[in-house]
Amino acid sequence: MKPKVLIATTQRWIPTARVAIALADAGFAVEAVCPSRHAFGDTGAVSHIYGYSGLRGTASFDAAIAAALPDLIVPGDDLATQQIHTLYKQAQRKGKSGARICALIERSLGAPENFRYLYARTEFIEIAEHEGIRTPKTEVIRDFTDLKKWLAQSGFPAVLKADRSSGGDGVRILGTLEDAERALRTLQAPPLLARAAKRALIDQNMTMVWPALLRRRSVVNAQSFVAGREATSAVACWQGQVLAGLHFEVLKKLHPTGPATVLRMIDNVDMSSAAEKMVRRLGLSGLVGFDFMLEAQTDRAYLIEINPRSTQVGHLALGLGRDLPAALYAAVSGREVGPAAKVTENNTIALFPLEWIRDSASAYLQTAYHDVPWDKPDLIRACVRARRKQSAWYSQQGRLQAFSMARPPRA
Repeated sequence: MKPKVLIATTQRWIPTARVAIALADAGFAVEAVCPSRHAFGDTGAVSHIYGYSGLRGTASFDAAIAAALPDLIVPGDDLATQQIHTLYKQAQRKGKSGARICALIERSLGAPENFRYLYARTEFIEIAEHEGIRTPKTEVIRDFTDLKKWLAQSGFPAVLKADRSSGGDGVRILGTLEDAERALRTLQAPPLLARAAKRALIDQNMTMVWPALLRRRSVVNAQSFVAGREATSAVACWQGQVLAGLHFEVLKKLHPTGPATVLRMIDNVDMSSAAEKMVRRLGLSGLVGFDFMLEAQTDRAYLIEINPRSTQVGHLALGLGRDLPAALYAAVSGREVGPAAKVTENNTIALFPLEWIRDSASAYLQTAYHDVPWDKPDLIRACVRARRKQSAWYSQQGRLQAFSMARPPRA
């Protein structure tokens, strides 16, 4: 009998659908809990979908777990990870009646005593420093006086990051004191009710409603700016051990603080060592990502943050030691399995649909391996439909025409 994985997500983020396909191809039976109209339904890989309510997020996950009885949970976004951790605390308080779900979450995500470090950026960096990992200076900022003092010592440019934020929403690059004051005020403030209402009514995303209503303020951290190139790692891990890893230099992004759209696979000892040390120190299991900066003059890698969930590159099968779903399946099932065939020999990868959204005329769509799921036409159509609604991001007719002319790339 196939081991069952439940993918848990609070967003309609297309890369989670790609992860579902990869996990199914690796041998898992896949079910999902997600908002309505998620692209999971267009993959052919997900056997059952449970509804997610942003107003009852933790309860949604609890109900889905009780119905699915999975062997493993894979969160697809940061908020999903946070809510699963909250569910662990709730189950822990129930004693014996919550023991089963506690065991499942520990098995899926790792050591619960370390969960809090996954969201506290400064504490995470302090742990990395203790492990001998190169990191930028990072410090919690309580008010503008703190920030001015920190900037006087560290200088410009600098970076501000809010805890429990993702997708670049909680990141600001500072160039002046005026930038700094404005950014700190914005990042600390609770979400605007109008923005939360727009997300709920237009995007069917309820995740900002409670923070807006309860006026929750964010913890903000200052981080030294590392001049250089961005890089990212994705790993499959089990009980504190890295099973497989992918390491990339970021070539293009959707926007300056947004997700990567084009990457080049690299071998970087600093990155792989940092991932192994942090996975071991935090006792992690499942699919995890790490972000780095590669210093311009030296190429030395600086660890800047963790993504405690599957990332947009986690579905890529790139050979021995570089197939995350296959490695995770082997750990869960106890069976020896080989990696899937490499999807390409090209080290440069343009992620679909992100690079197409960024620039439908991008040269990378021709020169890189364009990661289009050609065998999943329903998923491709779902991507096109989703992007039609976001006319501010691209000219609809021009991009659809460019995509219709595309041909399946050669590996």
